[in-house]
Amino acid sequence: MLKGIDPLLNADVLRALRAMGHGDDLIIADTNFPSDSVARQTVIGKVLRIDAPCARAVRAVLSVYPLDTFVDDAAARMEVVGEPNTILPVAAEVQAEIDAAEGKSWPMISIERYAFYERAKKAYCVIQTHERRFYGCFAFRKGVIPPDTV
Repeated sequence: MLKGIDPLLNADVLRALRAMGHGDDLIIADTNFPSDSVARQTVIGKVLRIDAPCARAVRAVLSVYPLDTFVDDAAARMEVVGEPNTILPVAAEVQAEIDAAEGKSWPMISIERYAFYERAKKAYCVIQTHERRFYGCFAFRKGVIPPDTV
């Protein structure tokens, strides 16, 4: 345990989050997502785990992870097949965590299922949660932390 660090952020996850650079993608996925096979194609090359529901995992990650302010797709969700405008409860909960972490309303785009898989394969890493609700899959693009003012 470390002071000030969410206990869900295990050593493997912290290492990956710290190693990522501006513009790198992070995938947080539900338990049904093909995390292992997709993760083998990412920079890390193996699946990481946070054993919690998606929204709780997102809260932990966003406590240390800046979102990219230079792009419109820094936060994304896998859209429901055939229903791109449907916002399921898991996505609403994650949206609330994003807004809380950023201190303002932060738009989350939707990505068609197979396009989401392609984005995930190019990601830095995949974190699988124990979320069992469908469509609990999200992508987050890493931003920057500005220098301290003098």
